[in-house]
Amino acid sequence: MSHSQHPHAHSEAGPVSHAEGHHGHGHHHHAGGTDRRRLLGALLLTAGFMLIEAAGGWWSGSLALLADAGHMLTDTFALGLAWLAVGMARRPADHDRTYGYHRLEVLAAFVNGLVLLAVVGGIYYEAALRLFHPEPVAAGEMLLIAALGLFANIASFALLHGGHHDHGNLNRRAALLHVIGDLLGSVAAIAAALVIMMTGWMPIDPLLSMLIGLLILRSTWAVIRESGQVLLEAAPADLDVAALCDVLQREVPGVLDVHHVHVWSLTPERPLLTMHLRAAPGSDSAQVLAAVKSLLAHRYGITHSAVQVEQGPCPDGDATEQVGHAPGCC
Repeated sequence: MSHSQHPHAHSEAGPVSHAEGHHGHGHHHHAGGTDRRRLLGALLLTAGFMLIEAAGGWWSGSLALLADAGHMLTDTFALGLAWLAVGMARRPADHDRTYGYHRLEVLAAFVNGLVLLAVVGGIYYEAALRLFHPEPVAAGEMLLIAALGLFANIASFALLHGGHHDHGNLNRRAALLHVIGDLLGSVAAIAAALVIMMTGWMPIDPLLSMLIGLLILRSTWAVIRESGQVLLEAAPADLDVAALCDVLQREVPGVLDVHHVHVWSLTPERPLLTMHLRAAPGSDSAQVLAAVKSLLAHRYGITHSAVQVEQGPCPDGDATEQVGHAPGCC
């Protein structure tokens, strides 16, 4: 019996040749090694200056410096976690983890986001205490330490931002966000020191710390939300599943309806899909399958899909999971 005569044609792989898969895999490993070295450099810079800034904050009495040192302590942990995740993600798939270890980078981003939330909470708590009970600040010492910190943070930022980075990679985005938070903290400490030196107005120190915390919070929530969606295996935010079903029914000859559709992401840059589709009687299942996979790859960037083509009743029974409002897309 030919492939087109089978009632159920099934495919597990996307339209990527063996040679193409190996080329992309090698490129990913090379990029991962570069990112890991840059993360290690940023980690060492952050950890070293964290000790200097903590001592300087205690010496000068500056909450902005102490808050930034506390932030850098968590960032040392965060960058270390990101560094480990990049290395683990390069490990090949095995029988227990058939998708490999790519999700570790998403998990690291989620954990780092939660750590940043705790840091912002601590900054706000200390700022509130300092506003109600102002303490003197040695502005000159504070300015010196903050300026040194700014140079260290700029160097860390240049290391991470200058590497092979993908805006879809949550782990690298989360690591960079930690460093940006440190950089803004140093700017805030410099501004607070200058205001105190010129006016003697002490509340500027905790007020600027709260402002920086707000800026960090906004970006942190975006990383937590996106990594949480990936971990919950939600459909990619930029993909309308109902519209995808409608496009397949309208534009692929021989497709009568689409059902049992599931779309999720291994990582934000690796969308995955499974679906059943019913082909018209007498149509060539192999041609229908090839057309569907081509459309998924070129229009939606989904190159790994499992598509079951049926020319009779669905063997899994009636589809009951509603994922959209397109006719036949359930």
